[in-house]
Amino acid sequence: MNYNETLQYLFQRLPVFHFSGANAYKPGLNNTIRLMDKLNHPYLKYKTIHVAGTNGKGSVSHFLSAILQAAGYKVGLYTSPHLVDFGERIRINGQMIDKEYLIKFVENNLANFETIQPSFFEATMALAFNYFADNEVDIAIIEVGLGGRLDSTNIITPELSIITNISFDHVEFLGDTIEKIATEKAGIIKNNVPVVIGETTKDSKAVFLNTATLNNSEIFFAENELSIQCVEISNLKMKVLVNQSINYWVGLTGSYQLKNIATVLKSIEIIKKAGLQISEKNIAAGLEHVIDLTGFMGRWQCFGFEPQLFVDTAHNFAGINELVNHIKTLKYKSLHLVFGMVSDKDISKILLVLPTNAKYYFSNANIARALPATELQEKANAIGLKGEAYKTVENAVDAAKMAANNNDFILVFGSNFVVGEAIVAIKKANR
Repeated sequence: MNYNETLQYLFQRLPVFHFSGANAYKPGLNNTIRLMDKLNHPYLKYKTIHVAGTNGKGSVSHFLSAILQAAGYKVGLYTSPHLVDFGERIRINGQMIDKEYLIKFVENNLANFETIQPSFFEATMALAFNYFADNEVDIAIIEVGLGGRLDSTNIITPELSIITNISFDHVEFLGDTIEKIATEKAGIIKNNVPVVIGETTKDSKAVFLNTATLNNSEIFFAENELSIQCVEISNLKMKVLVNQSINYWVGLTGSYQLKNIATVLKSIEIIKKAGLQISEKNIAAGLEHVIDLTGFMGRWQCFGFEPQLFVDTAHNFAGINELVNHIKTLKYKSLHLVFGMVSDKDISKILLVLPTNAKYYFSNANIARALPATELQEKANAIGLKGEAYKTVENAVDAAKMAANNNDFILVFGSNFVVGEAIVAIKKANR
C-alpha cells in the first residue's frame, strides 16, 4: 500500500467517530489492551501527560509540547481530530508522523486489525504509542479522544493528569448533567498521580475532589492559583500578565486562551517536581512560539487582513459562547460568519448566542455526519440570523471574501471539518 491507500484503509475499514458519529464509538479498554499486548505495551517506554476536558485540551496539549520542546526534550504529541492532514494527530517535536512508518505499521498489523476489530481511534492510538516508543521520545502528551474513563487512551499511567474544563458535549455518551460528564472525565485520575483542573463549576469541583481523594491524588485548581490577564495584542501575539508579576508573549491570541495558559503554567510547575528540567526561558519560548514548534492550527488562526480572515474550531456551546465574547472585543465595520456544524450536536442553544448583526454563510463539510447547510440556514433564519446556504465550504468562504470590504471581519467556525476544508480552500486561493 502507498500512503493514500493506507489512509483509505484506516478511514474506510475501521469505524471513524468524527465522520460517522455514534456507530464508531467503542467505549472501554478491551480492544486497546489486546492491541497493546500484541505490540508489547510501547507506552511503558516513556513518560506521559494525559489531557482531558470538554474544551481547550488541544491548546493545552500543544502549549505543553512546545514548552517541553523548548526545554530540549524529545516530545510526542497525540491529538485528534486532524484538520487537513492525518499526520497532525501524531507528531514528534512538531513533525508529523513519517509516512513510511505509518504504511509499514498498518501493513504489519492488518491481521491484528481484522481479528480485534478496533475503531479508527483505537488503531491510530496504537500507531502513535508505537511510533513514540520506536523513536525513543522522552515524554508524550496524550489527548483523550472522548470522555476519559472509558477512552482507549486511559490505559496509561501518566506523570500528571489534566482536566481543562467541563461543559455539555457528547451527552449521549458522557451523560446529560455536569456531574455525570465530570465523572467520566475524572476517570483519568490515577492512584497517586497529581491532577491539575483548569476550570470548574460547583458540581464538577465536587466530583473532582471526591475522585482525587479516593485515588490519593494531589489535586490543583489552576483558576484559583493563577491570575492571567491580557495586557496587549500585537503582531498576532498576546502579552499576558501572570499573578501581577510575570509577563509572557503568547502565540495564540483568543481571549479564551487565558484559562488554558493558567492550566499550562500550573501543570509545568507540577511536572518540574517530577524531575523535568524546565526554565523560565523555556516557558516563555514555548508559549510564544507554540505554532512554529508544534504546527498547531485552527485556534483563532489568522489567514489575512483587509479584510481580516480568521478560523476557529469552537464547535460546542461553551466554546462558541467564549468565541462570541471574544468577537465583541474586536473592531470592524461588518461581520461575516462562515458557519457549519455536524448533525448530532444540539444547536438550539448555540444559535441563540450567535451575533444578530452578522451576515451568515451557512455551509457543511463533505462528510456524512455534517448538518446540511440548508437545514442550518432554516433553523438560523427562524431566530433572526440572516444568510445564505452554500453547497461547499469553499463556496461559502469565497462568497464571504467577495462580499467583505477591507475593514470587515470574516470568521470561519463550527465543525472541525468545516474549518479544515476552509483552511485548504484559503491556502489554495492564496497560492
